[in-house]
Amino acid sequence: MPRFVILDHDHPELHWDLMLEAGDALRTWRLAEPPEPGRTIDATALGDHRAMYLNYEGPVSGDRGTVKRWDSGTFEEMADSTPTRRMFSLTGRRVIGQVKLTQVDGASWRFVWESR
Repeated sequence: MPRFVILDHDHPELHWDLMLEAGDALRTWRLAEPPEPGRTIDATALGDHRAMYLNYEGPVSGDRGTVKRWDSGTFEEMADSTPTRRMFSLTGRRVIGQVKLTQVDGASWRFVWESR
């Protein structure tokens, strides 16, 4: 089963990076706030990140701050996902349940942790 990680990242300001394993890379969204059940959170799609972040905490190269694991676990993409509405079932230490990412425009998305 593929893995996910949510890292708190303190650069350029505090945010949370949701990273979903996709082969040798991590599909990544920057969340403006930490996940909370039922809350809609602004998210930004980022470029793929290296899979090493699944197990990494510490300084980010290029003087881009520090990352610390907020949650991690496994996930499954739901059958009703589309390219603009991604649905996942996450099983982590904190986030357990269905998560929805909906594209608003371009790199702008909305993140909702729908159930626990």
